[in-house]
Amino acid sequence: MLAGKQILIVDDDEDIRITIGRILGRDGCSVSEAGNGDEMRSIIAANNIDLIILDLMLPGEDGLSLARDLSGNNIPFIMLTGKDDVVDKIVGLELGADDYITKPFHARELTARVAAVLRRIGVGMQQDSSTATPSEDKIISFGEWSFNPTTGHLVSNDGNEVTLTTFEFQVLAVLATRPNRPLNRDQILDLVAEREWDPYDRSIDVLIGKIRKKLNDDPKNPKHIKTLRNLGYMFIGSSV
Repeated sequence: MLAGKQILIVDDDEDIRITIGRILGRDGCSVSEAGNGDEMRSIIAANNIDLIILDLMLPGEDGLSLARDLSGNNIPFIMLTGKDDVVDKIVGLELGADDYITKPFHARELTARVAAVLRRIGVGMQQDSSTATPSEDKIISFGEWSFNPTTGHLVSNDGNEVTLTTFEFQVLAVLATRPNRPLNRDQILDLVAEREWDPYDRSIDVLIGKIRKKLNDDPKNPKHIKTLRNLGYMFIGSSV
């Protein structure tokens, strides 16, 4: 999955860039490095980058500003955050980050998260280029939408596809494959990417809000993802 992929590391800390580069290089990735936004843009313009690992704490033009720039293109990106940077993490998710890695990180966690994002993007590209139709038992239909919890494809009845980030896809898949079943934040976080969670983590609320917006689901009176007071969230729709 990682062999031959072009990864761009954007971090002002050279030691971090070298460490990440060595880890990903062992799996066959071609790694480029940038210490600031100008270098990032130059590398993107000259190369076919598959994924960006972006530190949010950059001097000058910070990572959140760069994330806003990246949200307008099709290059997936993973945020690098400090352990206690909860606000930046949430803002990054709002800006369309596909995942986040908290520093300090383990080499296996890094490669697993990079591979997970590339796998989702790769599955989507394979399906786009294929004339085969996904089997019906993989499709969840609800309201005006059809959702494939394996590939993350979300398509309206009139054929318009909505792009989901990796996190949005994972959260929607967790909910949609467990219809009419209340799930609290802790359960969702445990099921999404098997990451360690913080009892005060509000990232799930942010992601639910973004998913509702993409589904045109009125947050004050949602049809598809209900908020259950003191219980969590529940998906209303057909089962797989």
